[in-house]
Amino acid sequence: MGRLDNKVAIVTGAGCVGAGWGNGRAIATRFVEEGAYVLAVDLSLDQLEDTMKYSAVHKDRIIPHQCDVTDVDQVEAMIEACVTRFGSLDILVNNVGGSSKGGPVELSAEDWQTQIDYNLTSVFNTCKFALPQMVAKESGSIVNIASTSGLRWTGSAQVGYATSKAGVIQLSKVVAVEYASKGIRVNTVVPGQLHTPMVEARLAGQRTGGDVDTLLKQRLARIPLGFMGNGLDTANAVLFLASDEARFITGTEIIVDGGMSVRCD
Repeated sequence: MGRLDNKVAIVTGAGCVGAGWGNGRAIATRFVEEGAYVLAVDLSLDQLEDTMKYSAVHKDRIIPHQCDVTDVDQVEAMIEACVTRFGSLDILVNNVGGSSKGGPVELSAEDWQTQIDYNLTSVFNTCKFALPQMVAKESGSIVNIASTSGLRWTGSAQVGYATSKAGVIQLSKVVAVEYASKGIRVNTVVPGQLHTPMVEARLAGQRTGGDVDTLLKQRLARIPLGFMGNGLDTANAVLFLASDEARFITGTEIIVDGGMSVRCD
């Protein structure tokens, strides 16, 4: 038996910018491995292609779906598509996110708003339409993906990203308390500096002039365990919180960062 047998899940940001284990790809793949039916959602259907290949052995239980989760109408249609296809909604994973560097002076007002919309408003939008489905069943689990940047300084100024990810953590707590009596749990997974395809595709260009090795060394130096995890480490934490094993856990966070966030330097 799988840990999510016959559960229906939506995973947003389920695509990936390159080969390997991004958070969303890993979450969607682990879910279908554990028996769930998954609507794998991304802004780009092209980025979902490899996710579908990783899950090919379970292709009857995973469906790709294109959606801009900052668009309320598209999100409402996404929830309707899931319920129409699979009959219900048990689990929502909000994994969409992205960073822009810069503090208040360097970051443009437009880029600030984009960060808030992309990282935080997207979570608000999906919860708005997923929660009524879960309330009707008197059960459900929402897992939101934040970042250690929402907890502490992580090596570069990224005020929009850090603020919006801190907001995801607090949004999760508020919704968790409001909906606990209705049988719905809401938790957050807080990944640290993992080695996902995003490192090569975007972060090295933002932070070390495209020098991937230098960026990896900088990130590794902050991790007490001495190695970097990947998207599967995030996925396994999400899997636990989404499953009935976490039935008495709500309104809290699992930090997946190799001990980085508890260092004082």
